[in-house]
Amino acid sequence: MERYRHYGTSYTSSPGAAHVEEIHAEEEEVEEVMYTEEEVEPLLEDETQPLLQETGGVKQEEEVTRAQKEVQPVVQETEGKTVPVESKNGKRTEGGGGGDAGGGPKYSVFTWFVVLGLLGVWSSVAVVYFDIVDYDTVIGKLTAYDTDGDGDFDVEDAKVLLGLKEAKRLHVGDTPEKQTVLKTEETIKPETANQQAAEPRDVEPTEAAPSVTPPRQSESDDPRESIGPYGDEANTIDTTGVLLAERQTEESSEPVVEAEKQPEAAADVDPQSETPKQTEAEGTSEKQAEDKLTEKAKKKKPKLLNKLDKTIKAEIDAAEKLRRKGKPDEALKAFERLVQQYPQSPRARYGKAQAEDDMAEKLRSNDMLQRAINTYREASELPDVTSDLLRATLKRRAERQQFLGRMRGSLATLERLVQLFPEDIGLKNDLGVAHLLLGDNNGAKKIYEEVLGVAPDNGFAKVHYGFILKSENKIAESIPYLKEGLESGEPGTDDGRFYFHLGDALQRVGDNSAYDWYELGHKRGHFASLWQRSLYNVNGLKAQPWWTAKETGYTDLVKVLERNWKTIREEALAVLDQSTRHFVPEEENLREKGDWGQYTLWQQGRKVGNACQGVPKTCALLERFPEATGCKRGQIKFSVMQPGTHVWPHTGPTNCRLRMHLGLVIPKRGCKIRCTNETREWEEGKVLIFDDSFEHEVWQEADSYRLIFIVDVWHPELTQHQRQTLSPI
Repeated sequence: MERYRHYGTSYTSSPGAAHVEEIHAEEEEVEEVMYTEEEVEPLLEDETQPLLQETGGVKQEEEVTRAQKEVQPVVQETEGKTVPVESKNGKRTEGGGGGDAGGGPKYSVFTWFVVLGLLGVWSSVAVVYFDIVDYDTVIGKLTAYDTDGDGDFDVEDAKVLLGLKEAKRLHVGDTPEKQTVLKTEETIKPETANQQAAEPRDVEPTEAAPSVTPPRQSESDDPRESIGPYGDEANTIDTTGVLLAERQTEESSEPVVEAEKQPEAAADVDPQSETPKQTEAEGTSEKQAEDKLTEKAKKKKPKLLNKLDKTIKAEIDAAEKLRRKGKPDEALKAFERLVQQYPQSPRARYGKAQAEDDMAEKLRSNDMLQRAINTYREASELPDVTSDLLRATLKRRAERQQFLGRMRGSLATLERLVQLFPEDIGLKNDLGVAHLLLGDNNGAKKIYEEVLGVAPDNGFAKVHYGFILKSENKIAESIPYLKEGLESGEPGTDDGRFYFHLGDALQRVGDNSAYDWYELGHKRGHFASLWQRSLYNVNGLKAQPWWTAKETGYTDLVKVLERNWKTIREEALAVLDQSTRHFVPEEENLREKGDWGQYTLWQQGRKVGNACQGVPKTCALLERFPEATGCKRGQIKFSVMQPGTHVWPHTGPTNCRLRMHLGLVIPKRGCKIRCTNETREWEEGKVLIFDDSFEHEVWQEADSYRLIFIVDVWHPELTQHQRQTLSPI
């Protein structure tokens, strides 16, 4: 992690001392000299002792005495006022500029050391600032001489190259982190080494899957009918979407590139049992590990700063630090000042957009989010914006446009991204999703065909392409794409909708492995259970396939329906006899065969057009029951099914409702409904209640049509607040 250094002005004393004119100044100088004299005597005593011990004899004593005499004049001279001496350039000084007081050089060794040190510091600053040396390239070159596999070139590597030390052979598959631990064990106790190896290290998080957009508010009963695997955005703020490029340390203004994932260490091999083949394989693995290290060293962090931004990096870092610390209002002010002062700085404007983005989440403001979207655009249009910053800016803009429901704007942004970075498969995949969000399955299909033409093993493209094929009712053809896409485990593929559609496709071709995929989806947390596979759920609600009126608490509604079933039937038959155009064919692709029509009165908690004009008494009865008419995740409708109809096993989209079926016209034999593993039949004038988030299936094998009245109600355990705030489906 880089720390920020604030470089101040260095001050140095002048080389020569001024003339001493005041008496107190002379006294201070004498005191300083006397301190020097006191220090000299013990120094001489300490130095003479080893001389006598080493040589012995009178001659050595005479030499020591002579050395003491040579020092005495210096001490004596310091007792009086210093005498001006002449320097090498002819100028006279008042002594004490450094060196001997009698006539040594003007500057001390320490002064020259300081001067040279400062020159070195500023030279280093210039090298870094002007990018004179490409350190990543240098490190990459030095890595080739890394003989001990610790990822760098150091003294130990030099010893090996000079023949002073034997190279340490590493086990196959050892990661650089483990190699470092092994190297440390050579010089420390085993207990300490084990302790250090057990300590956790800071590891870059692996790439996370893309955040799932809010659920689509479908008008259908079943998720199969969604225009794509993603839905319309709700007007709330998404707190899960974070750019990978922004996953970084708190104080750095540039993102950290995710470290390359290293293979796990293989089991240790017994040296006595090694064969020549093992040795050869070990050498190959060493070379592969070295190549990976070299490649990793050559990897560079994304560059978000251009030349202008580098000159104001400290100010950008300070503003970014505020944003990272959860102070978006202060960060926004700081970035606004930077943008005002440096209007051509792409990084400053990008930071302003991010701060506005954060403020939109904090205030839950769509207006503020629109400001952020506009600022992202401004940042992308500035001159000299780096390619990494341009990619991050436009990608985030597209995400926020999608969240705000600006689907066409998001599509245009992603199209621009793909034009700028045509080799980026991930951007093309995102563009395909944008087409799906607009309901343009054909456009998405073309994108994913293009991706699979270049990258045939791309799991993300496969699973989405399989979904599109299934929506076109190409059931058998969709299965391998959905299956292989899920098996790839790539980010963005582990989604409940894909398990849902793969299992459904397998069921339709008579493959019982569908339940294996349902079970896997349940284990991955996508389904509540093997049977209950709705995707838009509220946790903690009571879950059972069949219900009684008493269990629901809606006994009054059930009584009204059963007491007035004939009135309801008469109105329904009148509409059915007048014209079948009121009964719209089922369009959710749930039928294997047959004819199934519906006449809807309420949808998502609202009346449908003038539908109640045909059945005014029925609607009047229901107006008294807001648990039904106000159920935003349900419908109220008539359903007519002709003989020879079979409805595939399926589940509804949510666990937030229960479904009531009132029998109106029921043939004596051949009509039945299965929910989980229990099958029941309808009765005229009686209400069946079940939870349609559980798998259910319908057969109509009678000789005449079947007519029922369907009333969806809120799950009884939902609070009033939840009923008001849940999004419609």
